[in-house]
Amino acid sequence: METYTPGLHLIATLQSEKTASLSHYAGFKQLADELIAAHSLQKLGEIYHNFEPGGFTGVVCLSESHLSVHTWPEFGKVNVDIYLSNFQRVNDGAVKAIFERIRAYFEAEVVLENQISR
Repeated sequence: METYTPGLHLIATLQSEKTASLSHYAGFKQLADELIAAHSLQKLGEIYHNFEPGGFTGVVCLSESHLSVHTWPEFGKVNVDIYLSNFQRVNDGAVKAIFERIRAYFEAEVVLENQISR
């Protein structure tokens, strides 16, 4: 890529009744690892934390930028934040595909979605 091409930053709030998947990070971590491998992204580090009595935070630092999820099972809410730069290749399609897989994993409806080209 010879010039800078803005990457896609997708921020969304989801609503889900699938309380079990919102309560603990183990299943989501497995999904995130699969998505990172499927889209040939480079993981630099990650942190996951389960809250009591339920809910979790997961943040994955990527060489391309980041992926984060925060859940509130008591409200059925999931906040998703995905940004992939387009430094060496255009990743906009990957952002949208990753978001759709996350939405499907939580069997969620989109409450709010913002897409920012930056």
